[in-house]
Amino acid sequence: MTNRVFTVLSRPWCHLCHELIDALTPIAQQYGWHIKEIDIDQAPELEAQWDEQIPVLLADGVEICRHRLNTDAVHAFCQAKR
Repeated sequence: MTNRVFTVLSRPWCHLCHELIDALTPIAQQYGWHIKEIDIDQAPELEAQWDEQIPVLLADGVEICRHRLNTDAVHAFCQAKR
């Protein structure tokens, strides 16, 4: 079984980031996925790539959504990975 991890690119002061993680948490729990948060201010290569696009939700190297959680996209992604 692969390690099922959602990666959220974020910043500590970003209210949209907090909202996305709060909304993602119950969905991740439903499917048995974990959430890993990365502060892009601590990773210059990520900041250069994503900067004002955060929050960005990634899994398995795929961008699922950015700015706001797309619950339909998350559910579809998780169901496809079953």
